[in-house]
Amino acid sequence: MRVLLLLTAQTYRAPAFIAAAERLGIDAVQAIDMPEQLTDYWNYALGINYSDRAAAIRSIVEFAAKHPLDAILAVDDSGSILATHASAALDLPHNAVAAAEAARNKHRMRELLQQGGVPVPTFRLCSTTDDLGSLAAQITYPCVVKPLDLNGSRGVIRADAPAQFVAAAQRLAVLLTSIDPTPGPKPFLIERFIPGCEVALEGLLDHGRLHVLALFDKPDPLDGPFFEETIYVTPSRLPIDVQEAIASCTAAAAAAIGLRAGPIHAELRINEHGPWIVEIAGRSIGGLCAKTLRFGANVSLEELILRQACGLPIDSFGREQQARGVMMIPIPGEGVLRNVTGLEEALAVPGIEEIDLTAKLNYPLVPLPEGDSYLGFIFARGETPEEAERALRRAYQRLHFTVLPSIPLSLKQ
Repeated sequence: MRVLLLLTAQTYRAPAFIAAAERLGIDAVQAIDMPEQLTDYWNYALGINYSDRAAAIRSIVEFAAKHPLDAILAVDDSGSILATHASAALDLPHNAVAAAEAARNKHRMRELLQQGGVPVPTFRLCSTTDDLGSLAAQITYPCVVKPLDLNGSRGVIRADAPAQFVAAAQRLAVLLTSIDPTPGPKPFLIERFIPGCEVALEGLLDHGRLHVLALFDKPDPLDGPFFEETIYVTPSRLPIDVQEAIASCTAAAAAAIGLRAGPIHAELRINEHGPWIVEIAGRSIGGLCAKTLRFGANVSLEELILRQACGLPIDSFGREQQARGVMMIPIPGEGVLRNVTGLEEALAVPGIEEIDLTAKLNYPLVPLPEGDSYLGFIFARGETPEEAERALRRAYQRLHFTVLPSIPLSLKQ
């Protein structure tokens, strides 16, 4: 069997999928978003330009003519729409193109959720060329401004008053222009801030049926002005009836958008009115967080995804009983990472399994809302979720990061 994995140069996920494919005897071919002439140097089988969708689809179809594929999987959000289009062109299993596109566009997602009767906050599509002062007078506060297609809370900013909204929208406009410098308006979303605690649900859809793989508590409050995630712990400590309501809301959201197959990752808020979908994506959990999950006889999340994509049997969707957690180490400030100390002391904390520092020394760090990465990941286990969470916090307290301010280019000359 052969699977095409759609990657980016920044992905954390490729090694886990490659390892899972090797365990299953699947040939995992890596396609990456980069010029074809660079792929030999970086040892990738296929280089494609994700932004030129028609050409990318042709490249994949031509590759499949010589090397037949059983499935195409997007490892990250960036390749999800291309994976769906290419799968349709090759008559491979896939979600509807409209569903994949809605999962990547926060405004379209909100429209479909509203039409499907799934609770959504008041929302409004805006543009960077709109009169922000006039908009500020029309909005109900607190609100959140967010880009339509960035992930990881990048560009998401809370505003509690008109002046804060104008500043947040201007800041988002600068970010969007830095990503896409072509002239013209850049759309963004305004929505009412949803109070309450936040959770993340990991699941697999099989012909529209949701298999809940894990429900993560996010014990640190995410109230803004930015929304940097830190700790995930599973199993959830919420009451069973609340967990069931979260699963029902997620299943309804997937159905409203049109997602019917493959992995989903949903972010929800829970308050006195029940669960609210913040976002739902047609891909698995990001970063290295999937390391916290094991199913059945020590099966990884990536193996489950590959098994489903290739039509292989899945013995169990049940997660192991032991509590596990992960901490995405936040970036303390903008600058250059010069040194990390306390790693041995942090690893010695009972319950800590691994610390993976993904940020490189002497490279610049950019925090949210402009940044899109973390310093690394801390992994813990425990007899209870409380034990796993305590281990993460104790380990983090032992780590110390030296970040020096960046020197402006004008001062270097």
